Amino acid sequence: MSNEQKGLILGFLGVVAFGFTLPVTRFTVVYFDPMFIGLGRAVVASLVAGLLLFVSKTPIPSKKQIGQLFLVALGVVIGFPLLSAWAMQSVPAAHGGVVLGILPLATAIIGAWLSHEKPSLAFWLSGICGACLVGIFSVLKGFREFMWGDVALFAAALLAGAGYAIGGILSKEIGGWKVICWALVLSFPCILLPAIYYIPDHLNQFSFTVWGSFFYLALVSQLFAFFLWNKGLVLGGVVRTSQLLLLQPFITIIASYFLIGEQIETITIVFALLVVSVVAFNRIAPIH
Repeated sequence: MSNEQKGLILGFLGVVAFGFTLPVTRFTVVYFDPMFIGLGRAVVASLVAGLLLFVSKTPIPSKKQIGQLFLVALGVVIGFPLLSAWAMQSVPAAHGGVVLGILPLATAIIGAWLSHEKPSLAFWLSGICGACLVGIFSVLKGFREFMWGDVALFAAALLAGAGYAIGGILSKEIGGWKVICWALVLSFPCILLPAIYYIPDHLNQFSFTVWGSFFYLALVSQLFAFFLWNKGLVLGGVVRTSQLLLLQPFITIIASYFLIGEQIETITIVFALLVVSVVAFNRIAPIH
C-alpha cells in the first residue's frame, strides 16, 4: 500500500469523525451557550493535549512554527468551533453539512499556495463545480438562512480550510498530533476566561447524554480526529487529501438522521450526492 493510499484512509477516518460534529453540536446547543460549546470544548482538549506533550517530552517549536500554530489555532480551535456552534442555533445540521462542502476547495487553494503543489486544470474545475453546487443549495434553501446561518458556516469553512492547510504542512515538520496539541495549548490562555464566563450555572442538571456529546466535541472533534487527519495530509498530500472533505456532507446527513432525528429533504440528498460525486473525479485528476 502506497503512502498516498494510507494517507487517504487516515484522512477518511478523520472526515468520518468530523462528520458527526455538526449534529452533535446541534444537539448540545439546546443546553449550552454556543460560546461555551465552542471554547469550552477547546479548554478540555487543551488540558489533554498539554498532558500528552508533557508526557512525551516534546520540544518547544521554533518561533516561526509558533506563529504558524497560532494561525492553526485561529482556524480550527477558535474560529470554526465558535461559528459552527452559532450557526447550529438556526440552521439544521444536515443543511450545514452540505454548506460546508466549500471546505475542500478552501483547503485545496490555501494548501496548493503554501505547499507548492500544482493541481491540474481538471482538478480546479471540479473543485469549483463542487463549491458552486454548495452555493446553489444554500440559495435554494432560503434567502434568510443564507444571510445568517450560512454566512457563519462559510466563514467557518474558510477559517478551517486555512487551519487544515497550514496544519497539514506544519505536520511534516513536527508531526500531525503535535500540531493540534500545540495549537490547543497556545490558545489556552485566550479561551479559558471566556469559557468559564459562559459555563452553565448548574452543571449537575444535565444528563449523561448531554455531557457525553460535549466531550465528543472536545476529545474527538477537537483533538483525536486531528491526529488521523493531519497524518493523512502528510502521507496523501494536502491538496489531494483535502478533497475527502467532500464526503463530509453525506456523513453529516446520515448522522443527523440517526442521532437527532432530522428529517432529510430530497433536495438535500440530491445536492449531497452531487457534491460527493466530485470526489471520484478529483481522485484521478493529476496533481504535480
